Amino acid sequence: MKKFLIPVILSFLITSSVALASSPLKVVYPPTNHQTSAEKIFFIGTASPNGQVLINGKPITRSRSGHFAPSFPLQLGENIFTITHQGQTLQIKVTRVSNQPEIPQGLAFAKGSLTPTSDIARLPGELVCFSAVASPNASVSVKLANQTVALLPQQQAQLPNNLAALTGQNQPTNQSSVGTYQGCTTLLQPGSSVNGQVVLDAGKEIELGQPQFQLILNGKTITQPGTGKITILSPAQLPVAEVVADAGVARTGPSTDFSRLTPLPKGTRATVTGKEGEWFRLDYGAWINSKETRILPGAIPPRTIIRSVGYRRVPGATEMRFPLQTPVPVSVEQGEKTFTLTLYNTTAQTDIIRLDDDSLISRLDWQQVNSGEVKYTFNLKKAQQWGYKLRYDGTTLVLALRHAPVIKQNRQKPLSGIKILLDPGHGGKESGASGPTGYLEKDVNLAVSKLLRDELLKLGANVVMTREDDRDVSLPERQAIINREEPAISVSIHYNSLPDNGDAENTKGVGTFWYNSQAQSLAVFMHNYLVNKLGRPSYGVFWNNLALTRPATAPSVLLELGFMSNPNEFEWVTDTQEQKKLAKALAEGITEWFKSVK
Repeated sequence: MKKFLIPVILSFLITSSVALASSPLKVVYPPTNHQTSAEKIFFIGTASPNGQVLINGKPITRSRSGHFAPSFPLQLGENIFTITHQGQTLQIKVTRVSNQPEIPQGLAFAKGSLTPTSDIARLPGELVCFSAVASPNASVSVKLANQTVALLPQQQAQLPNNLAALTGQNQPTNQSSVGTYQGCTTLLQPGSSVNGQVVLDAGKEIELGQPQFQLILNGKTITQPGTGKITILSPAQLPVAEVVADAGVARTGPSTDFSRLTPLPKGTRATVTGKEGEWFRLDYGAWINSKETRILPGAIPPRTIIRSVGYRRVPGATEMRFPLQTPVPVSVEQGEKTFTLTLYNTTAQTDIIRLDDDSLISRLDWQQVNSGEVKYTFNLKKAQQWGYKLRYDGTTLVLALRHAPVIKQNRQKPLSGIKILLDPGHGGKESGASGPTGYLEKDVNLAVSKLLRDELLKLGANVVMTREDDRDVSLPERQAIINREEPAISVSIHYNSLPDNGDAENTKGVGTFWYNSQAQSLAVFMHNYLVNKLGRPSYGVFWNNLALTRPATAPSVLLELGFMSNPNEFEWVTDTQEQKKLAKALAEGITEWFKSVK
């Protein structure tokens, strides 16, 4: 896995040099020109096993081959580290910056602290909130059209970012929120007064303009405009957006920081009920980047009825067809022996559904959950699900539920007839993590993937690789290969590293990652098999929103087989004999998993 880093400023200065030894002192991390807000930093490197390596005069622990990865605390500002070994010296400067907003001294707002930071549009009656950072004991307010909103000091727990789950440090902290001011107001309803005039026309958008932030401190006042304009949308003239991307990325909020929801098939239409920057809020609650849509001039809010539901068998899948009047948003939920499809902006007029005795589905139930929302629950005959695809064929929603792979009876080749996709992580310019010697993750990913491919071929599998040499293959390209090849399973091979505040010296082991429920069984099984079969440490099993765990076409997992950053485990990672044992264990684990879900 590519190293997760919080920004670090770091400059290297070789202050002295000696004649080259067989293994000169080397530090591969941190890289040059970095900065960090972490409370500590680790140094990954190597030197000849003879003699001691000192950092600021302190001896550090090294592996048998001389590798090291100790962590040291950081003070705010510049931190100087001197690393020495047998007459060689490296001097490294690391600057730690605060992750708290800088409180201005005097009559001023903190730079970039006024929110909203972009243009927003909301429906009448919705809540809009503002925030600013300024000196404590100030009086802060916002004027918007004819309203004045007081912003008051607020105290909130600070949440770490998602990467904190990888180091076990994901607890909130009670860091000071001194200087943070927040306040909210409800947007005007039609008929309210704006700038002294009554708004009677509910069919027009109302431009409220930029909020004006006012700061009063020690009897002095300043006013500063916000960076975003605020608009009240007209409920009678809301725009309709159509998804033009193959799979529109629906999210819980208006930025990539927010969680993903079920992707929207190309052609999906929905009413836009809010805007924030380049993001649209759709009528069923999700947000989507406007670049993945087009506005349909003159379109009315998409609504549909549904009557009969169609059914047919196609090679390798059961296909359900939902004829609609217009393509509407959908969501999917996989459960224990259930697959649930929800159609939004839909009203049922259903009297007949055909579903023959199917190898996959035991029964289909449906329910009008509320006005405009219909839920279809497929009760499945077996717990393991093998992937699905969603698309619109005109205005008909097509759901293909994949069947279990047909395994040919062959004791010598138990994977006969099974297609397995292997994805050697990174490649080309994407090097991934680096070990103490500078050996790159992309290279060991490929080496182990090739060994695994050979083992799987011996067992009769049909193996597809996303790359077989050192080349660039983008994440969308890898996802497209999975969707095109439709393997029984997809396995992405990686090796791990840590964020700056991780414990690189002591963190090690096998980690497995999954996203869709259909992949959880494979991730858990492979984790347990490798830990028990090879006696490897456990790093854990993670639900994780990764590009190579997201494909829904097949159970897709990502395996982190060890830590490039751990000095001792790195020696195991790069041992060619251990790589062969690992590849054999991986192939055996995959075989046993298929037997367990047969």
